[in-house]
Amino acid sequence: MSQRKINIALVGLGFGAEFIPIYQRHPQANLYAICQRTQKKLDAIGDAFGIARRYADFNQLLRDPNVEAVHINSPIPDHAGQSVAALKAGKHVACTVPMATSIADCRKIVELTSKTGLKYMMMETVVYAREFLYLKELYEKGELGRIQFLQASHQQDMDGWPNYWPGLPPMWYATHCVGPMLALTRASAEYVSCFGSGTIRQELISNYNSPFAVETTHIKFKNSDLTARIYRSLFDVARQYRESIDVYGSKKSFEWTLIEHEPHVLHTAKLPERKIPKKIRIPDYARLLPKPIRQFTTKGVYDLGKKTHLSFTQGAGHGGSHPHLADEFVTALVENRDPFPNARQSANWTCVGLCAHQSALKGGAIVKLPAFTI
Repeated sequence: MSQRKINIALVGLGFGAEFIPIYQRHPQANLYAICQRTQKKLDAIGDAFGIARRYADFNQLLRDPNVEAVHINSPIPDHAGQSVAALKAGKHVACTVPMATSIADCRKIVELTSKTGLKYMMMETVVYAREFLYLKELYEKGELGRIQFLQASHQQDMDGWPNYWPGLPPMWYATHCVGPMLALTRASAEYVSCFGSGTIRQELISNYNSPFAVETTHIKFKNSDLTARIYRSLFDVARQYRESIDVYGSKKSFEWTLIEHEPHVLHTAKLPERKIPKKIRIPDYARLLPKPIRQFTTKGVYDLGKKTHLSFTQGAGHGGSHPHLADEFVTALVENRDPFPNARQSANWTCVGLCAHQSALKGGAIVKLPAFTI
């Protein structure tokens, strides 16, 4: 293992604070700086975790030559602008989902990484969650057989969240569904068709001119016989929080539990009917990580801080994904390789949702993914 350490600056200390102890213990990372607009919060977290270098101004942080990479955890409307600014300042970028809320901004990020050689990674939690790692293991061992179909959902009640959330089109924030569908076979989406269903409250509609309570999308994989179905809701749908993945193979199929914390189900072909389904518990994959950060795959370690962000709590700890995400980003920089997902892949996953919403507004018309994402 290389002894080199990457100087990381963490931007946004709500959800982002969950990553502080991970980077502090990663053998190839140095949590060099933190950035938060609110000085009081910046100092409280800096003091709690012993971080001396603090910035309340993002642009000032970018002028620090010692910062090699930024991990952005700011509000969704800031993702693209901050990612572009960081790449232009010569910094590698990790950014929480989604990459952007416009195809044009996704294009800017992809073009900048191509021009500069800098690395970009969208920090999609689901493709590093233990359930996905379990499915990936089954797939790579051939236990699923031929993949025949995939589907995913992400349902969440966003009432009471920050001001940019009310009325957000469901598919604009769809990477928790899209990512695992495409990541399992390392596929790219070619085109989509999406239908909107139901209607949200009138005061929500006016924010984005989007009426749909639920959006349901079919994704056609490029150069493949596969399609996937995803559905997403944010407001006015009665449902416990759920991020789900279902994968149907010729030998085995995996179905996500309907109720959180209950066992998932694995179906095995050619058994007596009553023996086909089996309730299973998913193993943890901390063994894949450097020893100092293995503890962070379990929720209890977040007691290191005084308060856990609501997205982490609602998402059942994001499936133990945080240390895997941090490790992939840091390791890719040390090894000078693209992280997974890289800029193009991140754009493809993000643009599936953006194109899907366009499709829904056109009554389900087929919308092709932009060429720069494929």
